[in-house]
Amino acid sequence: MIDNTWTERTAGARLECEVNGRPVSLDVAPSARLLTVLREELGLTGTKRSCEIGRCGACMVMVDGKPINSCLTMAYQVSGSRITTIEGLASEAELHPVQQCFLEEGGYQCGYCTPGMIVSVTAMLEHNPNPTMEEIEEAMSGNLCRCTGYGGILRSIARAIETGGQSNDCR
Repeated sequence: MIDNTWTERTAGARLECEVNGRPVSLDVAPSARLLTVLREELGLTGTKRSCEIGRCGACMVMVDGKPINSCLTMAYQVSGSRITTIEGLASEAELHPVQQCFLEEGGYQCGYCTPGMIVSVTAMLEHNPNPTMEEIEEAMSGNLCRCTGYGGILRSIARAIETGGQSNDCR
């Protein structure tokens, strides 16, 4: 008897979801990671490929409002979901308020970790606009910056909290 499970496991899956407010429908391999689909199929390169084991946060995106590591998420798992990448936060006319705070407070260094940091801060503030230091540490625990200290990042988060993450006036 022939085992047909290999064919079933390797056949493509249909990914139907919303990415940055736009409907997406495409065939993906069962082994395709969300990170790869976002970067290579959809051209959304703001989501960074780094550790690929879920420890650094450079690949952070929001799925239905919750931050997730796209390097650990199979693309087929997000079918029916609403995905927001760093590119989906800003409007064509202006930066998202959290992006503006990172810019003005020096929360970026080389910039590689910055998209994941901003996505995590945005998700945190959408669910908890006035977090405690413990809640900030918990929300940001999946994001690493390898450049230097976290002074600018913490100032950026503080300013985003101060402005409620709603206003583009981060001064």
